[in-house]
Amino acid sequence: MPADNHSVFPPATFILTGIPGTKESQVSLAIPFCLMYIVVLLGNSLLLFIIATERSLHEPMYLFLSMLAAADLLLSTTIVPKMLAVIWFRAEEISFAACLTQMFFVHVSFISESGILLAMAFDRYVAICNPLRYTTLLTKPVIGKIGLAVLTRSFCLIFPFIFLVMRLRFCRTNFLPQTYCQYMTVARLACDNLTVNLWYGVAVGVSAFGLDAVLIAVSYLLILRAVFQLPSKGARLKALRTCSSHVCVILMFYPPSFFASSANQYGGVIPGYILTLLANSHVLIPPMLNPIIYGVTTKEILKSLINLFDRSCRRNFLLS
Repeated sequence: MPADNHSVFPPATFILTGIPGTKESQVSLAIPFCLMYIVVLLGNSLLLFIIATERSLHEPMYLFLSMLAAADLLLSTTIVPKMLAVIWFRAEEISFAACLTQMFFVHVSFISESGILLAMAFDRYVAICNPLRYTTLLTKPVIGKIGLAVLTRSFCLIFPFIFLVMRLRFCRTNFLPQTYCQYMTVARLACDNLTVNLWYGVAVGVSAFGLDAVLIAVSYLLILRAVFQLPSKGARLKALRTCSSHVCVILMFYPPSFFASSANQYGGVIPGYILTLLANSHVLIPPMLNPIIYGVTTKEILKSLINLFDRSCRRNFLLS
């Protein structure tokens, strides 16, 4: 039950209100989110299966891509089932512990994706700027250590969020104007001073997203310098083509992330339903498009996908 607006209460449960201001239309609004989630599951699962089963794809670029697909699956699965339950089945209650767990995995997924995109930029930098050392620098043990480092950084940066929220006294309401638990959205329900919470959130954003974006930009400046030093136009175009899918994914991830993070940190200026729609779109559109972009623009993945369907069709024909 909702708590009185003027009393301090132990936050046993929160009430997720869905998409503010769209009570009549949010049921239909959830249909495209559900369809996008199905595409996320199918696309990323198929990508992981192809990379796992095709030995020719056991290379650094595709191993990093499999990490990105796993992070996309974790992010969307942490959010969307509960979101659909809230909108379609009025399962609006979420316990405080479940809310913290969801919040933790959402933010860990985001930070991990940023770290993986940085690792992929490093992969492209080595492949183009130092191709002779590519196989010796990016061995499977090194890639495993990079993946572990990305996960460890995400955990260490996000785990303090849990304690920063648990120390708060909640006295306003237990209604969350969202479809899932976000760090600052939960913190704003408290009656305590949120200066520490706010500045730690800014520090995490700068040290993770900001630093990663700067390092990716530096990597691509070095890549462009190396590309324009190549002797032929064909070689330059071939080198740039290997980066095209990664650049598309970066452009889908970082600009919306910076906007959504800034809007959520300082809030109050943008209508709540716009923030909620943006937050929901941001956790579904990039995970949905990532496997499509790589599947269409990467010749090796597209060839493996065609071979997979060809074998499947032949097997079904023989069985029939």
